Amino acid sequence: MHKRVEEIPISVPKSTVVKQIIKKRKRGNALVIAGFMAPALLFYGVYVVYSIAMTFYYSLFEWSGIDNNFNFIGIGNYVQLLGDVVFWQSLKNNALLVVTSLGSQLPIGLIMALLLFSPIKGMRFFRSIYFMPFLMSTVAIGILFSFIYDGSYGIVNQLLGAVGLESLQRPWLGNESTAIWAVIATICWQFAPFYMILFRAAIVGIPEELYEAADMDGANKWRRFVNITLPLLMPTIVTSAILSIIGSLKYFDLIYVMTGGGPNNSTELMATYMYKQTFTNFNMGYGSSVSFLMFVIAFLTTLVIITLDNKRKGAS
Repeated sequence: MHKRVEEIPISVPKSTVVKQIIKKRKRGNALVIAGFMAPALLFYGVYVVYSIAMTFYYSLFEWSGIDNNFNFIGIGNYVQLLGDVVFWQSLKNNALLVVTSLGSQLPIGLIMALLLFSPIKGMRFFRSIYFMPFLMSTVAIGILFSFIYDGSYGIVNQLLGAVGLESLQRPWLGNESTAIWAVIATICWQFAPFYMILFRAAIVGIPEELYEAADMDGANKWRRFVNITLPLLMPTIVTSAILSIIGSLKYFDLIYVMTGGGPNNSTELMATYMYKQTFTNFNMGYGSSVSFLMFVIAFLTTLVIITLDNKRKGAS
């Protein structure tokens, strides 16, 4: 007869069991996360990634956008852009808008955010007034400032005449040397309140204990701002800079309403030039090449900012 062989139980280390449980939980969490992210990723893929890819695809053709006559020309549109004077003018204006936005909208927004915490009576009223420009329609702002800058009855020239500066009066939007600055001033007036809200939210999140400790050490308001507020606002400042740069590189609506890119292309931006080439001149291929270059410039600029910020964090 065969002897019965007893099964010897194999003991599994507890650490192995725990690792297996952790792996299963991670898989389950990953599936849950993927399920929640799927709709957003699908939306992003269709309306962003696919759109960018198709923009590049159309930029390789000579196509009016309304017929089936696709003429493949490769990088011909991009070669033509290199010699396009109007495109370079629009790129220059976009660069000017980026610099002035960073140099005005962010500092003004930060100053207004700091003023909201000052012990001034009626601060709720000022808070509403500060944010009002951002709530207004861009078309309404464009029409309003078109009247303000009007050379005949605009309030700017009226004020200059009232203080005896008639020599400075001019058609601000009709003069090539002043039109771009008039529009940029309007853009900065509109968007500075947006950054005020971002900075105010970040300042609220700074622990009050840090300021109390600084007061105990005898630090004045300026030292508190330099050593506490400003360093803790750096993530918000970087985010605001990225938003400002991307917004300035793809800006369109206020320029289109106030000047349409004129006079003589002096206020032309890449977005307005792309719109004219695509929907006015019916040159979809050429307009797509302008649009794709806008994306490349904005992407590379953002990448540089993020890289520099990561290096700053690593150094600190």
